[in-house]
Amino acid sequence: MSADHAATLDAFAKQNPLKHVIAADFRRTMLPAYGAMVTDEKSPIYRYAKRAYFIIDRQGMVRYVKVMDNPLDLLNSDDLLKALKESGVS
Repeated sequence: MSADHAATLDAFAKQNPLKHVIAADFRRTMLPAYGAMVTDEKSPIYRYAKRAYFIIDRQGMVRYVKVMDNPLDLLNSDDLLKALKESGVS
């Protein structure tokens, strides 16, 4: 899930060989339901996405969620690959 526009995600997918779809939530309708959006009246951005990781299986079941408090924090790729393997989705 990305708060970027679908056209941006399409361009990214063309430049990077992806096996999975990155869904766009440009209007920020799903992000609040996953606890992955901040609304801050004091921020110049006002509403922005947190960095979050979700693994969703083919049936739409959420198998893994990790929402970072700081959008600059990245999940270690080994931790993400471990979560993917443990979820049974890969």
